[in-house]
Amino acid sequence: MAKKKYYIIDGYNLIYVWSELNEDDFATAREKLINILIEYGAYEEIDIILVFDAGATLEPEHSDIYSEHFEVIYTGYGQTADNVIERLVYEMNKKRLEVHVVSSDAIIETVILGAGAYRHPSREFYRLIKHFKKKLRDKYLSNVKLPLVRSEVADRIDPNVFSKLEKLRRLK
Repeated sequence: MAKKKYYIIDGYNLIYVWSELNEDDFATAREKLINILIEYGAYEEIDIILVFDAGATLEPEHSDIYSEHFEVIYTGYGQTADNVIERLVYEMNKKRLEVHVVSSDAIIETVILGAGAYRHPSREFYRLIKHFKKKLRDKYLSNVKLPLVRSEVADRIDPNVFSKLEKLRRLK
């Protein structure tokens, strides 16, 4: 049996390379990314921790747990996503878990490789997700055949009922 994979993703780093997402405001882009990654993680059977810089917040680090396989962490005051990702990689490495990090940040790349994690540049991961979405569309929608004729309600109800409804419709 294959070893379970854990992905830690630098959220804003991925949004910046994702053309469809970086046109939105940050809140909308975050929500879209979360929904896409939940779907991807469920399909690929991987656990995902998505990390967002909370920037100028005075709040402590906090997280939203969407499922046992998907968590979003918002950094706290004085923290960056890189700080949190580095900490998580070392914690997970101690447990001998297979950890993959999605980020194009050069500093975090050096740190996570030294900690034994796998690195995926954000642009490469973006392409992987786009390929995944196309594969899903092809798999589930390619064989859908739409009828060539128009389907109307009148074609599916009893003629007597239809005539009564038509009389009601014509009343003023």
